[in-house]
Amino acid sequence: MATSTEQVEITSATELRELLGEPKPQAVTKERVRLHEIDRQFLAASPFCLVATADADGNCDVSPKGDPAGFTLVLDDTTIAIPERPGNRRTDGFLNILANPHVGLVYLIPGRGETLRLNGRARLVRDAPFFEQMVVKGHRPVLALVVEIEQIFFHCAKAFLRSGLWRPETWDPEVLPPHPQIIKRVQRTEQTLEELEVYYGPQYAKRLYAD
Repeated sequence: MATSTEQVEITSATELRELLGEPKPQAVTKERVRLHEIDRQFLAASPFCLVATADADGNCDVSPKGDPAGFTLVLDDTTIAIPERPGNRRTDGFLNILANPHVGLVYLIPGRGETLRLNGRARLVRDAPFFEQMVVKGHRPVLALVVEIEQIFFHCAKAFLRSGLWRPETWDPEVLPPHPQIIKRVQRTEQTLEELEVYYGPQYAKRLYAD
């Protein structure tokens, strides 16, 4: 047993398996390589996903993507496309993809405990006929993330059940200061707190699709 200041690391796959055991057969065999009809239904109902990327040196990034439910377009049984909307223009994940195309995606549906996980190789597309199917509030995406799927499976609800994520009685939005105050504390910005409060105020939601 480690003391309060000692850390005991795991340094091999053998150690890891000795600690956690082998996966159950059902966990191993649930992987698929083509979208099932139920996968398509899940994507059609999902308004949110997380996109994980890494650059050539292994530096990682996870970026949230959200739009009206069904924003991810299924091109065929092994290919999906995610529209890019106006953001902060850091493009961390996109720069990673240019160096390393491997991506991992986790799709959520509010209120559902299970998630849909997709892994594959991505590329950036600046125009294609299917862009017309991704117009939201008159906004046509300037690019799309196209993912060639290599692995698909559903992830169980245990993390959501443990966290109580979808239980409103556990929600406490006031646990942290308002976002403008956080920005003022942790970022270098010439904007005053009052200016930040205006920027992130009621008009913020009206600019979601503005260039």
